[in-house]
Amino acid sequence: LPAGLSQWFPALEVLDVSGTGLAELGAELLALPRLHTLLAKNNRLGGPGSLPKGLGQAPLGRSLRVLNLSGNRFAEVPPALLGLRGLQSLSLGGNRLHGIPPEIQELRSLEFLYLGGNFITSIPPELANLPSLSYLVLCDNKIQSIPPQLAQLHSLRSLSLHNNLLTYLPREILNLVHLEELSLRGNPLVVRFVRDLTYNPPSLQELAGRTIKTRNVPYAPSDLPENLVRYLSLASNCPNPKCGGVYFDSCVRQIKFVDFCGKYRLPLMHYLCSPECSSPCSSASQSSTSQSESDSEDEASVAARRMQKVLLG
Repeated sequence: LPAGLSQWFPALEVLDVSGTGLAELGAELLALPRLHTLLAKNNRLGGPGSLPKGLGQAPLGRSLRVLNLSGNRFAEVPPALLGLRGLQSLSLGGNRLHGIPPEIQELRSLEFLYLGGNFITSIPPELANLPSLSYLVLCDNKIQSIPPQLAQLHSLRSLSLHNNLLTYLPREILNLVHLEELSLRGNPLVVRFVRDLTYNPPSLQELAGRTIKTRNVPYAPSDLPENLVRYLSLASNCPNPKCGGVYFDSCVRQIKFVDFCGKYRLPLMHYLCSPECSSPCSSASQSSTSQSESDSEDEASVAARRMQKVLLG
């Protein structure tokens, strides 16, 4: 960037330096107190010193609302960006990111986050701590699962997950009641069911814990060692209302198809307390590992073909 930029344009609010071959953004940016939009996509940014030091503490750190660094060479989300507490829109698509740092939760004002076209394999649960996030784009990555904590993004309107490696969704995603758009095409989404799911019999400790919980055996913290009290607090209720049981570590994973928007059936992961526990869903909408493999694959294939075309809204 040219020297003296802040002196020539002290009232600059929007700066677009996209496609200029820049390898770094100079310290001149830090003295632009009114700059709210910075577009620097399709450059060569990403190496050491690409961003000026002290970015979060400078006037720019308080004024910047929109930052687009897509089409560069960042291998990680630059730590300097995590200090931009007023940032509302961040685009880092088409870079070389392999992950999302948990510290992303520090960008509390963020409403739009674009991370498509990278090499991201997982989503940190901390992403759910962005109270204003409305648009989340994670398409064209290598994501295999969605943390159930994303259901806490109550402001989310659009979620783009197409062209990843998803085979199922957490059932909690149905809690995103304000979601208007969900893109899932190009994911496996149970093209074939997992054949190697095994049920490990519960340990004696789990059997005892289940008995205590299901029979409401009274106990006080002074009655048991601290580690057992903590263990009993980790009991999960079986989702089958006819069962009423609990489980700790030993459970049966099951795919259940749930109607969404009255048109599509999403494969959601459920957990049951034992193989003998019947599914809480109706026979018309369930598909579990206890069914014959051919029936499971038929229904899974139908759902997968639907998912290839779906842009839910």
